[in-house]
Amino acid sequence: MKEKIYILSLWAVCLLFASIFIIVVVPPIIENPDIIGAFSAGFVNPYSSGYSADVICCWLILCIWVIYESAKVKYGWLCLILGFVPGVAVGFGLYLILRHRQLSSG
Repeated sequence: MKEKIYILSLWAVCLLFASIFIIVVVPPIIENPDIIGAFSAGFVNPYSSGYSADVICCWLILCIWVIYESAKVKYGWLCLILGFVPGVAVGFGLYLILRHRQLSSG
């Protein structure tokens, strides 16, 4: 895969997920700002619990990676925050973009 397609693909997925998040999650959270209830809703049945556990574990893996590479990749911690809101798809994708830019230029 060419570098330009790689970066554009990452941006596309980040923007796609952020758009879905804004459309699906933001209106209900504005209507009822119960953050704990919203988090708990991800565990209402075995299927959603499996997906939610997967997302949480992916964020933890991203966290380990960001901490491991913190000497080489600056500002990775911002991607961990974005891993909470809007989600891991955005935080992980932007970390890969940030990492690529910093390692390519250095």
